[in-house]
Amino acid sequence: MSNDDKVEILLESGTNEMEIIEFYLGAQPLGINVQKLKEIISYDGDALTVIPGTPTSMMGALLMRGSTIPLIDLKPHLKQRCQEEVDIVGQRPVVLVCEFNDRTNGFKVDGVNQIHRIKWSDVQPLAQFIDQFRPRFTGSVNIEGREILILDLEYIIGEFDPDSVLRVEEDVDLDETGIEELKATAQLRNEKIILMAEDSNAIRDNLKKILNGIGYTNLEAFVDGQACYNRVLEIKREAEKTGESIDQHLNLILSDIEMPKLDGLTLCRRTKEDSTLTHIPVVLFSSLINPAMAFKCDSVGANGYASKPEIAKLIKLMDRFLGIGS
Repeated sequence: MSNDDKVEILLESGTNEMEIIEFYLGAQPLGINVQKLKEIISYDGDALTVIPGTPTSMMGALLMRGSTIPLIDLKPHLKQRCQEEVDIVGQRPVVLVCEFNDRTNGFKVDGVNQIHRIKWSDVQPLAQFIDQFRPRFTGSVNIEGREILILDLEYIIGEFDPDSVLRVEEDVDLDETGIEELKATAQLRNEKIILMAEDSNAIRDNLKKILNGIGYTNLEAFVDGQACYNRVLEIKREAEKTGESIDQHLNLILSDIEMPKLDGLTLCRRTKEDSTLTHIPVVLFSSLINPAMAFKCDSVGANGYASKPEIAKLIKLMDRFLGIGS
């Protein structure tokens, strides 16, 4: 990575902004974070190998420069979520080649429009009662009168490959972590006060159950970075009012990166820029972790980061920064 690249990344870190690419399924505009987009290629049916016995929306293996990637047809997969199909003149199917969770997947869509730079504060989370039925979307943003739904690609991949997502029955790679050590240090974890920000209901609930199970029971979870940061400021005010150390009220912040209202990078930067809070460990847990994103995490002062669903690595990081275990 060149110095110019690092400077560009640094300038974009912790600004509470992201870029989304707008694409279409029929007439429905949708979007994904550009950070997950590796490239866009024209759809070539001759390069596709159909795999028998797979769901209709799993088209098969797409040959791309000598290697193959799974190809998902988003239109049938989301057919009950999209508006009625409308043929758009000049629209040609393309494949969004995406990379996250250390995996590469292709998604066939009807066409792409353009890239938009938006603020996370402009992304509106879906109403909770809707989210129960539409977990494939993380929120929506209005751009030039179009309501663009933000697609949760991790959730969709998890529908095909459950091992790619965080689950309560995750064994936490006990051979590495050590089941006896986890049990012996459970009480020490119970004494630590943790705030967690995660906008996905499923991941938030499952991660909370996993962490509770190893002793991190003094954990307060929030649906987005802004709600979490508001709680951080509330704790700071309480500590200042009573004259107590902030460490008596808060020991670690655990956060996703992609979230409506306030993203994890900005949450981390604001925390680290506050002289009262700067020593509080911040760990980022995201599907976007790669060398470029790792540099962004470092640039905002994150103490550590792990890629979903590397729960064993996450626990080791939390234990290390909280002084638990060896």
